Amino acid sequence: MGAGVIFSCFAAALGQLFDPRFRRVVVLGVILAIALLWGAYAALLFVAEMFAPGSITIPLIGPIGGIDTLLGWGSFVLMLVLSVFLMIPVASAFSGLFLEDVAQAVEDKYYPNLPVVTSASFGSTVIGTLNFLGVLIGVNILALFLYAVAGPLIPLIFWALNGYLLGREYFTLVAARRLGIPGAKALYKQNRAKVWMAGTLMAAPLSIPLVNLVIPVLGVATFTHLYHRLTIAAQR
Repeated sequence: MGAGVIFSCFAAALGQLFDPRFRRVVVLGVILAIALLWGAYAALLFVAEMFAPGSITIPLIGPIGGIDTLLGWGSFVLMLVLSVFLMIPVASAFSGLFLEDVAQAVEDKYYPNLPVVTSASFGSTVIGTLNFLGVLIGVNILALFLYAVAGPLIPLIFWALNGYLLGREYFTLVAARRLGIPGAKALYKQNRAKVWMAGTLMAAPLSIPLVNLVIPVLGVATFTHLYHRLTIAAQR
């Protein structure tokens, strides 16, 4: 089971994009992604204002600063550019909020007659998501030192690093629904390379503005397929 299976899982997730049951989750996911992206962008502007009070002029965009920036067209363009980096933490935050809805929609269509899942409490899910979000941001801050000397390899390192982190998080959360945390971690260790490859497949399109809005949904669906195909293969 190699790259072909991973692409097959992604194709199955993509094929369900306009399924009536799935469409609601996709629309809500896109709205959430935009809201989280806008919030992350607003926080970034706030930090910039702290260190550089007043407006800052950016070529082709103009001055940024204050509420006018958040509501202007220049801000929209700048947010699309910054989404290349901001969508990584947004995708992480998404995993704990809509994972159950997406995974259940996939299982209802492709893997019927499975036992009912006992969902984790919302509080524990939020705490787990925030903990991983902190790890993700911290690792990427440390990686800035590596990017400084990586030159043209920066995109590959960025995708590989975040693919590893996002893949581990998404796969573990999906698997934990049916195996519990210990079982999910054990299955992850057995299939670390495949999960990393699938995570990188998710991280790369997260760098494409607008396309990246639907990737968190497709990522959960892809890892749901991957989990079931791995468990089916292990039972043979």
